[in-house]
Amino acid sequence: MGCLQTKHASRSPHLLDTKEAVALAAETSCEKVEPPDFVNIATGTPSSPIVTVTVSEVEALHDLFRKISNSIVKDNLIHKEEFHLALFRNKKKQNLFVDRVFDLFDQRRNGVIEFAEFVRSLSVFHPDAPEEQKAAFAFKLYDLRQTGFIERHELKEMVLALLDESDLDITSDAVEMIVDRTFDQADAKGDGRIDQEEWTEFTKDNPHVLKNMTLPYLKDITMVFPSFVIHSEVSEADMAG
Repeated sequence: MGCLQTKHASRSPHLLDTKEAVALAAETSCEKVEPPDFVNIATGTPSSPIVTVTVSEVEALHDLFRKISNSIVKDNLIHKEEFHLALFRNKKKQNLFVDRVFDLFDQRRNGVIEFAEFVRSLSVFHPDAPEEQKAAFAFKLYDLRQTGFIERHELKEMVLALLDESDLDITSDAVEMIVDRTFDQADAKGDGRIDQEEWTEFTKDNPHVLKNMTLPYLKDITMVFPSFVIHSEVSEADMAG
């Protein structure tokens, strides 16, 4: 999720302007990028700040976006049904994890994902994205009621959703054990809820929690063009900690 939030002029649904690609790539950097530096970003010279998603990757993501956004409704916008279809190859399968990811991608809260939202949000899943960004995004996923805290029932709901998304079947007792163990480790203040600071420290000590926040293929998306799938790669061993 980029540190800069700017608006871009309207574009052709079939073409991506080079300046827009450069600007979107710059938005995934946590350092301010002035217009004169855009050439350095595009050419990858050492003087430019580290950019999570490169210009060429933005261009490749545009092709991917067009494919997803026209899979059901041909309007160059990703609807929730298309998002489900892209992740699961089944537009009828509902999953809380996927719904939460969609809601966070939909930054304008208008029920669809536009291309700029797609790039900014997907950049969090890039292998080079800072762990702090991944942890912050994951916290929002688990904070279902958007209260600024992860409650025990919210964690349980998301654990069940992740298990379902990963096609893992474990007992209810095991789920309760996962929730209990997480709170034992993360709830440092002992107030029965996990705040952002506690969550960040917990993810540092338990990096496997963020395993589903990285999509390795984004690193080489200009060379490899797989189906758009955010499967969490969560194993039963990882869930058990």
